[in-house]
Amino acid sequence: MPSADEIQAGLTGAWRMMLGRTDGIGLLDLSADGFWNSFFAMVVALPPLFAMWTSFAVEASPATAEFSHRMSLLLRMALIEFAAWVVPLMLLAAVAARIGIRDRFVHYVVSTNWASGIIAWLLLPLVIVRVFMPTSTEFSALLSVIVFIASMVFVWRLTNVALGKGAATATAIFSGMVAASLIIVYALKWLLAIPATAPVG
Repeated sequence: MPSADEIQAGLTGAWRMMLGRTDGIGLLDLSADGFWNSFFAMVVALPPLFAMWTSFAVEASPATAEFSHRMSLLLRMALIEFAAWVVPLMLLAAVAARIGIRDRFVHYVVSTNWASGIIAWLLLPLVIVRVFMPTSTEFSALLSVIVFIASMVFVWRLTNVALGKGAATATAIFSGMVAASLIIVYALKWLLAIPATAPVG
């Protein structure tokens, strides 16, 4: 488990990279321990993700549904989130040498993990609007679009800085990872009988 200082450094470094600043890499721990510790970002992301899953589980369940039904839905969504986070990285690891990014793979994984923790918190306003303003569907949809576009811009910038191999390579990796995540999410939603509209960070 990383220390509080290590967590702060990881989040700060990732945030700077999301803004396109190359100095953010210097704040990351790129050692073997730092690589594995960066997955602690899942814990950092858990509070807003749990709030999102819980609000959807309540909305998607009948009023007479038992607690076990809602908990089952929440746990299935958590499984999808975990798979969408980890499996694309595993796939990238398998081809990193072939596509010429082996030397920057650790940079990418460490920064992406911490960035994912940040992006999860960017989703929190959507949960708040959904819970406290359930009838504001147009505003909620607009906010969702804004957050989605901002997240994609941030992640592309981080990818470009982490790989350091030019915009074309960054765009190819970014597109491939987004596509892999979406395929995993929708495939698992189908397999686990989760509505397609269920939110996944």
